[in-house]
Amino acid sequence: MALKNKNSKKKGSGPKGSDKKGKRFSVDKNPFFSSEPDKRRRIDFNDGDIESEDDSDILGSDIGEEERDLAADEAENADEKRHRLAAELVEKYRAAERRKKEEEDEDEDGRGTEKEGERDTLVAQILMQEQLEESGRVRRVLASRVQQPEAVDEFRVLVKHRQSVTAVALSEDDSKGFSASKDGIIMHWDINSGKHEKFQWPSEELLKSHGAKELQGQAKKRSKHILSLAVSSDGRYLATGGLDRHVHLWDTRTRDHIQAFPGHRGPVSCLTFRQGTTELFSGSFDRTIKIWNAEDRAYINSLFGHQSEVLSIDCLRKERVMTVGRDRTMQLYKVPEESRLVFRAPMANLECCCFISNDEFLSGADDGSIELWNVVRKKPVNIVKNAHALSDPTDNFGGGNSHIIANGHTENGDHNLGSNICSSVCSWVSSVTVCRNSDLAASGAGNGFVRLWAIGSETKDIRPVYDLPLVGFSNSLAFAKSGQFLIAGVGKEPRLGRWGRLSAACNGVAVHPLKLS
Repeated sequence: MALKNKNSKKKGSGPKGSDKKGKRFSVDKNPFFSSEPDKRRRIDFNDGDIESEDDSDILGSDIGEEERDLAADEAENADEKRHRLAAELVEKYRAAERRKKEEEDEDEDGRGTEKEGERDTLVAQILMQEQLEESGRVRRVLASRVQQPEAVDEFRVLVKHRQSVTAVALSEDDSKGFSASKDGIIMHWDINSGKHEKFQWPSEELLKSHGAKELQGQAKKRSKHILSLAVSSDGRYLATGGLDRHVHLWDTRTRDHIQAFPGHRGPVSCLTFRQGTTELFSGSFDRTIKIWNAEDRAYINSLFGHQSEVLSIDCLRKERVMTVGRDRTMQLYKVPEESRLVFRAPMANLECCCFISNDEFLSGADDGSIELWNVVRKKPVNIVKNAHALSDPTDNFGGGNSHIIANGHTENGDHNLGSNICSSVCSWVSSVTVCRNSDLAASGAGNGFVRLWAIGSETKDIRPVYDLPLVGFSNSLAFAKSGQFLIAGVGKEPRLGRWGRLSAACNGVAVHPLKLS
């Protein structure tokens, strides 16, 4: 009985007056099940925080739309600029062809529409030819167009330095140039007027703030001895390297020091920019090649492979870097593939190198020879021995008027050759260069001549063209893109040492005009 009462109490434990089913819960009155939109409920609840969040979303969307519209306008302006420049270039060629046709056909009349169509076809052919030459797929023929220099055509000293010039470089438009010497002087000069200005080295504190490391060992003063320099394609950056083991970056417009890249454990012997970019490659006596980005002022990567000092470096538009060193090898690094090709010199150390095209290269050795290489062969395709022999040991390296180049099979060190005397110092090929996308090359040494060469594209040979008299060690050479002049960095001493001295030479930058037929 008691148990029954207990159960009855449990059943009736609810509030008084409630039945078994109880009162039904209204779904319609619950806001969770409300069919009104969320935005409407927020307004009804007067929730300030939610309203502000909704407002920020709306403002954010408006800002995003404005930024997208602004970016679209900028892209459209850039497209318009490219269209305008292209139209101006086409109109320039049309005007040139129109003047040419008018001179030829001034007595003829009629055929107006047909002539206009012919002019457009000629303009298209000229633009296509220029594009092929610029990309390196077609080689310009310049060597056969170079006229024999006259007596008045000689090297003219443009800028003087106190010590031997070690490197020269030209801007992309050939209007300005840069030079550096062993005393740390960096010059910026104009080709036409010869006006020059010096770059000022910053203080030690400012160099440290730009990334330079502390002085090491017993050194009390940072060495400013410069061995190499390079200028970017857009003309904004100048890179220099030397005995202080740093790569220094300069602004060419203000001539201010921007950044110092540490990382090399030996002197920085060579520098080059990849064409069309701000990617910088540096070679050093520590046997490594390092890659930098001048725009971002950052280190990218290191390349290894040489077993001795790296002496020279070159790069074209592709991500391929060519280097030579004292291990008697030339190495071609394919940066994206992370691979390299090794080319071995037959007898001597290679001192300098440069690209002819993406598949052909030129090098100079310390035995006085010049080698032509091809990417498909590990040995030289053609060798010109004794390329810079001394014609007379008693003429004090003053040069002469002879245009005959000794191209025999003699080696440096053989002094029993009569009129062709070789010197182990003055006959070293210290610099080679090639006019971009052409068959015209030049080489320099200390024998009193800079020599022009013609490189055969089909015969794969090197033929002498002319001798350009120049007293001193030709430590660096650079052609104008048009091939109308040649720049030489001259010194009394070689670039990398003091194992020879020519007191009659002048330390400075010399320019020689070239007349093309």
